[in-house]
Amino acid sequence: MQAQILRLNKAGQAIEWIDVEQAACLYAKGQIVWTYGENTVRLHGGHSRLTGKQSVLDVASVIAVEGIIHAHDSRTPKLSNLSLFQRDGYLCMYCGKTFGHSHLTRDHVIPRARGGKDNWVNCVAACKACNNHKGCRTPEEAGMKLLAIPFRPNKFEYLALANRNILADQMEFLTKGFSKNMRRLSYG
Repeated sequence: MQAQILRLNKAGQAIEWIDVEQAACLYAKGQIVWTYGENTVRLHGGHSRLTGKQSVLDVASVIAVEGIIHAHDSRTPKLSNLSLFQRDGYLCMYCGKTFGHSHLTRDHVIPRARGGKDNWVNCVAACKACNNHKGCRTPEEAGMKLLAIPFRPNKFEYLALANRNILADQMEFLTKGFSKNMRRLSYG
């Protein structure tokens, strides 16, 4: 898988993952304001007709781009099973055991049939056995305790959850924006 570049606005707010070619275009347009980290991807371009030398562009792993600064990005990151399971460290939030992706389910703390929403603050990772045992009940009604309170990841946390091949410089930058709610990430 090709490396992805972490794109920030000029204030240092994480925006999105982009591919190296998109980053190269931003460099070519002169829109890079500053970079972070030592990891770079080297791109080789064409050869000059006059000198015969090949052009080279080093693209930083984290780039800040000129543009509008939004004070706060209030968009809710998309909830997916993969991101949910990563947020919860591949642990069943009821029994505490670690499971692979195929053995976990999305549990709605307040069941959907009882008005619960399908969102970050009402969903947790649960093994199939615990989810079946809980059924259409709340954890209290089922005599089960949640090991952690579900939370909505902020933009930094969501970007860490959304990319399985994060470079050390990128993760170092992202973890500075993690909230106290963020538990360990699992990229297994």
